[in-house]
Amino acid sequence: MLQIDYAAESDFPFWKTLDSYLPESEFLLKVNIKRVYVLKDDDILIGVMRYNLFWDLIPFLTLIIFDESYRNKGYGTLAMLHWENEMRSSGHKLVMTSTMVEETSQHFYRKLGYKDSGCLIKDFPPYVETMEMFMMKQL
Repeated sequence: MLQIDYAAESDFPFWKTLDSYLPESEFLLKVNIKRVYVLKDDDILIGVMRYNLFWDLIPFLTLIIFDESYRNKGYGTLAMLHWENEMRSSGHKLVMTSTMVEETSQHFYRKLGYKDSGCLIKDFPPYVETMEMFMMKQL
């Protein structure tokens, strides 16, 4: 059964196994403002999820990832619904996320009701990547 908890400072070693981009200093800030979650199955850490506020207003899911052996088992949907409900309870009316155009997660988000909402092309070294698409969902 999926258990979703706010991350604690002690979760950082596990966090780094799935998210190599978030520096420890930013992780600690997010812990303090409760914008990072650890995802567990029977008290075993299986995934992580983080968000920030786009324009200091709209909850923007910046990462959801599971250990490979726990993917495609419905945990992602449960985690997203939990996060959306939490955002709704906090008074938000809209949430957003993004994904690279070549990633299959766009189909996952569309199944959850997210709509394509634009894109960003980063062609400035060292941030050169393929197009990132933004997706939004009204709560």
